[in-house]
Amino acid sequence: MISSLLVANRGEIACRVFRTCHELGIRTVAVYSDADEDALHARVADTAVRLPGASPADTYLRGELIVKAAVAAGADAVHPGYGFLSENAGFARAVLDAGLVWVGPSPEAIEAMASKTRAKELMSAAGVPLLAPLDPDAVTQADLPVLVKASAGGGGRGMRIVRELDVLKRELSAASAEAGSAFGDGSVFVEPYVEHARHVEVQIVADGHGTVWALGTRDCSLQRRHQKVIEEAPAPGLGPDVERRLYAAATAAARTIAYTGAGTVEFLVSGDGASEDRTSEDRVHFLEMNTRLQVEHPVTEAVFGVDLVALQLRVAEGAALESDPPAPSGHAVEARLYAEDPSRDWAPQTGTLHRLSVPGVRLDTGYGDGDTIGVHYDAMLAKAVAHAPTRAEAIRRLAGALDRATIHGPVTNRELLVRSLRHGEFTAARMDTAFYERHLADLTAPAPDPYAPLAAALADAHGRSRFGGWRNLPSQPQSRRYLVAGEEHEVHYRHTRQGPAADGVHVVRAGPGLVVLEAGGVRRKYEVARHGDHVYVNGTTLTALPRFPAPEADHAPGSLLAPMPGTVVRIAEGLTTGSPVQAGAPLIWLEAMKMEHKITAPATGTVSALHVVPGQQVEVGALLAVVL
Repeated sequence: MISSLLVANRGEIACRVFRTCHELGIRTVAVYSDADEDALHARVADTAVRLPGASPADTYLRGELIVKAAVAAGADAVHPGYGFLSENAGFARAVLDAGLVWVGPSPEAIEAMASKTRAKELMSAAGVPLLAPLDPDAVTQADLPVLVKASAGGGGRGMRIVRELDVLKRELSAASAEAGSAFGDGSVFVEPYVEHARHVEVQIVADGHGTVWALGTRDCSLQRRHQKVIEEAPAPGLGPDVERRLYAAATAAARTIAYTGAGTVEFLVSGDGASEDRTSEDRVHFLEMNTRLQVEHPVTEAVFGVDLVALQLRVAEGAALESDPPAPSGHAVEARLYAEDPSRDWAPQTGTLHRLSVPGVRLDTGYGDGDTIGVHYDAMLAKAVAHAPTRAEAIRRLAGALDRATIHGPVTNRELLVRSLRHGEFTAARMDTAFYERHLADLTAPAPDPYAPLAAALADAHGRSRFGGWRNLPSQPQSRRYLVAGEEHEVHYRHTRQGPAADGVHVVRAGPGLVVLEAGGVRRKYEVARHGDHVYVNGTTLTALPRFPAPEADHAPGSLLAPMPGTVVRIAEGLTTGSPVQAGAPLIWLEAMKMEHKITAPATGTVSALHVVPGQQVEVGALLAVVL
């Protein structure tokens, strides 16, 4: 029996595993980097061990340090979570060699699926349908589009869709460089890219006694940069024949490598996935097997009424599963709340998370109120999960909860999630992996409440005691300026014998935290909170502007500024002062929160200044280069 468990991870997944451990009476051990000294996972664990440094390479990817921490803290088992070392066979062996229990599949099973090319060979031999890799040197126009994909790792890193033959070589090189930086393995391969396909996966749980459960399907088609955003279980609209083949293929994959524990087998489903007029081999394509717990595991837990972490621990202790899995019930939907701005190429955001509350649904998070969102790790703040008897009810419940959520801090994708859940394609289950390519502009179009700036001004004025008593002389009109969704808004109000007033709007109530306005016969409530220059009015974020605008920062024409804080991971080959560049050509790659961002040339010209080198840390707004 496991009595004390170390989670070799951080944030949300560490907190998630600790929650189950506490319920089971297992003591918990956290590891934390210097950047995570005050992180929630380090606070909720019974014991915590410091990993000196801030970057993942110096901390959470140092397997020898984590094993040493487990031994020092008296842990008898290690759970890897997801990401970092969760699919590293060498780390699993090091844990076992130290006499600790490894909560996961065997190192041999991890190795079998660690390389996507090797995994495809194994699955092909097992009769699992898949997309055969292409020879990069033999790709023709007829093969397009193709997908360049890293052999190792995951999370969308090292992936490129190529639709033009003349850019294939460049994208191969870029994907290899990104994969090498992220996983220490720059090998990539090319396979056909299936247009309008759905991403469907099967949850597997297997014990060491020959029992393999296929715990239903999940649809993870709504993705940005090949990373999942919204997931649901079961995958809607699959015909019974397709489901049978998915279960059979997933079970075969698990048995082929003698898998134990929780894992996920991922597929592409082409066509509509439901009709029976085509062969299933044409519609189901093996992608990869993730030899770990998935981020989206809560939707399966909700539908099957199980705790997958508890099952992982039982299997690791040698227990046998029941012969048949529990029966499913209802539908569950999960949305990943990211600190990012979808309208600015998904740019990650940093800063203080003053308040996070999503009432009425399950919320898995690694942050508490007042925590800092830094640049070193993933941009995911939390996962919100709703379960209901039907898909429509689950979607409505989750969208409503996110719509009413209180999120005070950096910009998030909350509004995108609400609009995505309510989009006609999604509600009708007609989505595919290109959903955001088609609809991102509409889903991110600004639509702020027109009365939010007035509510902010009235609450702020009340908070500063500007409505302190009626005066006999008429008060001068007051004005405030706010920035909302990139646009400046100026609002006007005045003091009257009856209280504050504004043209066309009846001010029912004006307090520091609550303003009630009536316009056109409709009364609306506005909850208002201010943190520094940022004002949060219901779901709208406003930036209070000074009364007199400050002069703009002086930057030379053609300046390339860092859109976010991060690390310069590479510079275009041969780029130096004096290099000619074409408009739109990628010049500098920044990495922030596990994502790479290209800085491109704003116009055709010459690099007149280059201010950064690979490995350099930069702040938002830092001058990177100048192109004239």
